[in-house]
Amino acid sequence: MYSSILKGEIYLKITSVNVRKVEKEASRMKGIASVLLDDCFAVHDIRIIEGDNGLFIAMPSRKTATGGYRDIAHPINPESRKMFEDAILEAFKNEA
Repeated sequence: MYSSILKGEIYLKITSVNVRKVEKEASRMKGIASVLLDDCFAVHDIRIIEGDNGLFIAMPSRKTATGGYRDIAHPINPESRKMFEDAILEAFKNEA
């Protein structure tokens, strides 16, 4: 089981992380992750990106009518983002 976050009296736990590595040349995207929260809520299509300062995650998004992109699901505070990023990048590094 992974970290949890207290928000009021509700604890959220990342109970599962699945990672699929992507092998594309000249692509900064290195993998795709799915995260299960409390064994009852899934977030799919989290991208693992190779940035100038190392790996980071990009939450699922869709294109807007104006041509930009907007996250569909995302952490709303730095602690939650760190919990997601730590769990996903750990699973990525452990993926054979």
